[in-house]
Amino acid sequence: MIDASPAPASPPDAFAHQLRAFGPLGVAAALIVTAFGALFEPFGALLAVLWIRRSRTPWRALGLASPKSWIATAAAGIIFGALFKIGMKVIVMPLLGADPINQAYHYLAGNRAALPEMLFDVVVGAGFGEELVYRGFLFERLRKLLGNAMGATIAIVLLTAVLFGAIHYPGQGLAGAEQATVVGLVFGTIFAMTGRLWMLMFAHAAFDVTAVFMIYWNLESWVAHLIFR
Repeated sequence: MIDASPAPASPPDAFAHQLRAFGPLGVAAALIVTAFGALFEPFGALLAVLWIRRSRTPWRALGLASPKSWIATAAAGIIFGALFKIGMKVIVMPLLGADPINQAYHYLAGNRAALPEMLFDVVVGAGFGEELVYRGFLFERLRKLLGNAMGATIAIVLLTAVLFGAIHYPGQGLAGAEQATVVGLVFGTIFAMTGRLWMLMFAHAAFDVTAVFMIYWNLESWVAHLIFR
């Protein structure tokens, strides 16, 4: 005789629940992912992916649902990111009184040997890693904590932007922190409005690749003085 009774439901995953909650384990996980996102972006991103899988959080909750068109998403992100970087260099940073030369990375000027590693770092570490941690992961965590109301969303955008700027201060100084804060505000606002992260990953990578080639080809000062002499 065949037993047609329904199979017993599997017990809830207590560990996954604790990772998603804001008890000691959940808070510790959030702090660890954020800290490694600042210290070594690829590892921070890897920890975020592990958290997603082990906490059984849907990928779409961090903005990682597959886009309708990868080509259109990549093209939009690359064009936006490159133009955004040029706009920052031509208008925003001069208004903030920044040095037209990025002293922290000026060693890249004409330095062909350093170029491949730097391009890998900005595409994988910044484009993928920083966006996953500072937009996708932190937005998901803070939304669970603060809610989805307009005031909470504004607070999340501001908080993540300030944090994103702060992590750039040790290596890039005040100008780097200011630029990263503006980027965090713009990217955070877009993510809050769209809930989609892939375009921002392409945009972030294109933003930094454009910055790298400005330095490599010694174009920083020329670009920075296109409007403000």
